Amino acid sequence: MGKLRQSANSGSEAVFTEDDVEGLPDPVREYLTNALPQGHPYVDQIRLEQNGKLRLGGASSPWKPFTATQHVTVDPPGFYWDASIRLAPLLSLCVRDLFCDREGTASVSVFGVIPLDSATSSPELEEAELMRYLAEAVWYPTALLPAAGTEWESIDDRTAKATVEDGDVSASLTFSFNEDDEVTRVHADRYRRVDDGYELTSWSGYWRNYETRNGVTVPTEGEVVWHLPDGDLHAWQGRVTDIQYDELLSYRGRER
Repeated sequence: MGKLRQSANSGSEAVFTEDDVEGLPDPVREYLTNALPQGHPYVDQIRLEQNGKLRLGGASSPWKPFTATQHVTVDPPGFYWDASIRLAPLLSLCVRDLFCDREGTASVSVFGVIPLDSATSSPELEEAELMRYLAEAVWYPTALLPAAGTEWESIDDRTAKATVEDGDVSASLTFSFNEDDEVTRVHADRYRRVDDGYELTSWSGYWRNYETRNGVTVPTEGEVVWHLPDGDLHAWQGRVTDIQYDELLSYRGRER
């Protein structure tokens, strides 16, 4: 968390205007215009509170409830996801996922003390983490504006490709939009950890139940699915219970 805080740039005075979406593919322009009010500041830092359920194994493994706090920076792209997963009434796992300074790390431990598993930075993990940042930018959509570093390429009247770069790390996703100008799905081949290595696997994130939070229209529910050869693995289902912009806070935080 301290490393993410130190790397974050802040103090941008830019605000969103219609000129910021000029020339973008039609569905992207309509989505951003709908999600962001005129004059809304570009977001530098974000704090999210989440809960939901996830799977720790394959498609037949049971769902486990989780709660999480996530901190995000836009310049440079980065995040720190700190989750507690309940395994039994008196047993929980701590899962921490960090992408900072173009490096990704992940760890799993019992009560945050006894280590069980970890993943150190590698080109595959770095791309996968940057892809996660891009997929979750629907929670901080000023990051999807060209001025924030996202490039868009038209596919058709309901889909467009987004690309973001962080140094020599690059990630691209196909965004799908509905008739209400909302992002409903992001999709790409993404690196999935398998045993001691990684495999490119078809991957989707689904977004729904849009609400206005702090002036910005964002999805409050989402789902992550790996599309495996033998069937879909629904890996994560979650909801955002709180979102704060431009505050890289301690876990206690404060209400705005």
